[in-house]
Amino acid sequence: MNAQTSYWPNGARLAVSLSLMFEGGGQPISGAGGVIPDPIETGVPDLPTNAFFAYGHYEGIPRILDLMDKHGIKLSSFMIGKAVETSPDLAQEIVRRGHEAAAHGRAWENSYQLSREAEKRFIAEGVETIHRVTGQMPVGWNAYWMRNSIHILETLQDLGFLYHIDEPSHDEPFIVPVRGRDFVTVPYTFHMNDIVSFPFQGWNPTAYEQALRDEFDQLYEEGAKRRRMMVISLHDRISGHAGRVRALDRFLAYAKSKDGVWFARKDEIAKYTLSQRDTAPILRRASPSVTGLPGPTA
Repeated sequence: MNAQTSYWPNGARLAVSLSLMFEGGGQPISGAGGVIPDPIETGVPDLPTNAFFAYGHYEGIPRILDLMDKHGIKLSSFMIGKAVETSPDLAQEIVRRGHEAAAHGRAWENSYQLSREAEKRFIAEGVETIHRVTGQMPVGWNAYWMRNSIHILETLQDLGFLYHIDEPSHDEPFIVPVRGRDFVTVPYTFHMNDIVSFPFQGWNPTAYEQALRDEFDQLYEEGAKRRRMMVISLHDRISGHAGRVRALDRFLAYAKSKDGVWFARKDEIAKYTLSQRDTAPILRRASPSVTGLPGPTA
């Protein structure tokens, strides 16, 4: 691949980035979403659902970390502050193995309806916990179900963040100017997200593996002519189950058999995007005070 058609480091044709949500221990004791369709009575501790969340830190994350070691891949782990406090050794192990510690809020709950200052405190307290426990200062942000206030980019900029992922509109990273400075969006995904598109009900490992391959093959083909990125979204209590790791193992072996694939943490993608600003898409928000969303390409 020549310089004109190379969009990633070392002439890579496609960037592949995995997200691992570290949420077990950060959920409310009652009312958290799980696999049991019958809702529990208000205020009663939901013991099986809490145990379902605990699977993530007891079994899921250790299993996924071993899989990443097997393939030599580093991922980005979005950590809830309370989950890190619940399992500090595990948070430290994630960082020790070379993965990114990114921020996912103080607790597993919405913050978009908070005041601007309260939302900032909600994010900052989670960041402080991650930094204190792991020694790594998060530069990436992911909100609960991707929902933020209209002030979020300015708030994240104030807190020293480099990027966020709460935007599913592109198959490549892009830059948004925020108060005269660049802020990166490393887009997320719903259709390659285990909790959204591949839940337990109706789970089909063959269909999941084929969906991963089809996504990869199409983006890999497009990557010969434009910047392309594949995102795979994992949750500790879902993708960490034994059978799911097997399916993911097979896909990663397939993807690694192809030339020119860059498996990257999201902070690496964000930094590289900034270094290539002359060729990166730059989107401008139509009106931050009204929507907080990107507008047309500049």
